Amino acid sequence: MYARRRHVYFVLMGICLGLFVLAWSVVRLWSVPAAVAMCVVAMVIPPVAAVVANRRGPDDRWWDDPSGDEESDAWWDELDGRRKPPPR
Repeated sequence: MYARRRHVYFVLMGICLGLFVLAWSVVRLWSVPAAVAMCVVAMVIPPVAAVVANRRGPDDRWWDDPSGDEESDAWWDELDGRRKPPPR
């Protein structure tokens, strides 16, 4: 999943750079407002790419990885209903 998100990120950033270069090297010769509109669209792409790259998928199980502290892990497992509380 990480490689897929990274691939989508780089594709989006490539599109962003392509829009900027195309807008100010070619499109501005025919229409400056169209070039500005292309830059506005390109301006929105980097935040979207960052969200896509940092999004966690359903297979990414980072939240229930053990922390290393046995008491804390047992407490969280008890809260999540995965383990019965220890006898006292």
